[in-house]
Amino acid sequence: MTEILYEALDGVATVTLNRPDRLNAWTGAMASGLREAMARAEADPAVKAIILTGAGRGFCAGADMGMLQDISASGESESRAFAPFDPTARPDYQHPQTWLAAVSKPIVAAINGPAAGMGLCLSLFCDLRFAADSAIFVSAFSRRGLIAEHGTSWMLTRLVGHSRAMDIMLSSRRVSAAEAYRMGLADRVVAAHDLMAEARAYARDLAENVSPRSMAVIKRQLWNGLLQGLAEAMTDADREMALSLKSDDFKEGVAHFVEKRPARFPAKV
Repeated sequence: MTEILYEALDGVATVTLNRPDRLNAWTGAMASGLREAMARAEADPAVKAIILTGAGRGFCAGADMGMLQDISASGESESRAFAPFDPTARPDYQHPQTWLAAVSKPIVAAINGPAAGMGLCLSLFCDLRFAADSAIFVSAFSRRGLIAEHGTSWMLTRLVGHSRAMDIMLSSRRVSAAEAYRMGLADRVVAAHDLMAEARAYARDLAENVSPRSMAVIKRQLWNGLLQGLAEAMTDADREMALSLKSDDFKEGVAHFVEKRPARFPAKV
């Protein structure tokens, strides 16, 4: 995992794309390392939330140019079977990059610099996007003779609307952090030197004060809700509420509020 760094502290796992000399340009090794890191965070009951960021000046500048040149020369990408991160997740979230939605713990993208191409795609399938004020978002695909890959057309449209997504994808223009915030692509924008502190404070609050079971269910509800009608979403919610009312997390949620003490929610694996 030399191209991915992993650290777990205070209930928060920080996963860092680690090719700073290449603005963390995406490689096959990085893809494998990211899966391994997320699986490690998923399996650790002490981890309640995850931060995904980039080393150095960039979040992820897109696919490594050497890899793109190899694909250009052959006319095809390397084909391999994609193993789902969670086989029980909806089939929609069992594909490259969309699998991030199947990680049960919340993922906060701390976008410290350019998020281009694959980097944009990765950020879209995180649950929240905190951006440095110096960050930029670029689709890049149309300027490389490519198309909107890995579900970016679907997800971007849901975040910013049809015409804004069309503009970003067709033009491949640079979108500043401030503009990304105005259109709903970024959830928070902070000074670059405060980005990780802001992301960690948010993730620690989730880790310390929120039910891990509730977060896992709510995350699944919201991602599945993008593909559901109201009736199906209501049926799922009724079933999940009945289960929640019988859970230890619900008992603790009431008890710590009544007793005016910090929550001690059970860990979730």
